[in-house]
Amino acid sequence: MLIKAYAKINISLDVLGKREDGYHLLEMIMQNIELYDVLKIERAKKGINIECNRPYVPIDERNLVYKAAKLFIDAYSIQDGVDISINKNIPVAAGLAGGSTDAAATLVAMRDLYNINASDDELSEIGLNIGADVPYCIKGGTALCKGIGEKVTPLKSFKGHILVLVKPNFGVSTKEVYKSLDLNKIYKHPNTLELIKAVENDDIMYVSENMKNVLENVTLKKHTVLKEIKEKMIRSGALGSMMSGSGPTIFGFFDDTLKAQRCYDYFKDKYNEVHITRTI
Repeated sequence: MLIKAYAKINISLDVLGKREDGYHLLEMIMQNIELYDVLKIERAKKGINIECNRPYVPIDERNLVYKAAKLFIDAYSIQDGVDISINKNIPVAAGLAGGSTDAAATLVAMRDLYNINASDDELSEIGLNIGADVPYCIKGGTALCKGIGEKVTPLKSFKGHILVLVKPNFGVSTKEVYKSLDLNKIYKHPNTLELIKAVENDDIMYVSENMKNVLENVTLKKHTVLKEIKEKMIRSGALGSMMSGSGPTIFGFFDDTLKAQRCYDYFKDKYNEVHITRTI
């Protein structure tokens, strides 16, 4: 069985507080994009066997796909094993939910592969044990995510908008970014309600000019090159530019394919992982 696992961007990311267990309370607008990994998932006699086209991706219990398969097998008392091949296109440690979306795809595919009568909500409960983005990745599309990310409310689709993604040649630890975030020093929050209205009205101009990610307060200060990438995207004709998730990927929305292509060409000469894609 083949399944596509789509990357996401954040149209907004706000941190509202912190729970006693250390998890942050979030309010985010999430959006799938036409950039995806492909997973091939087949029954096996025993074990969880993973292979990947990227040698730097672990294929043992550190991989979120492995964790998803193990949790699924345990939850539904599966007697067989599973073989999983990951064709990875989404950049790693990039703020695009690359690991989470692969884990979500694994849960969905194994439900079908083993004919398990489980709802998306049930899979999301399992997925939350893997990562806070997994419940969104199971449902996908355009959505408002609250709590630690697990409360997913679908929004009207914001599909078809062109964007350029630039992932610099380094990764960022989500855990370290949140650890470094000082809630008392977030002076400007996104207006999430107005952004939701703009998304549902398909108002790309308002979204581009008003999208905000409070985690930029941490990641952009630590990596000043990200601010330079944002500024260059705007000069290249982007309607707006922002960091996705905890970073370091920067994206910009475009209303002109030619401008987007020129921006892509410029950054492709400087960085290995640059993509021109669309919201879906």
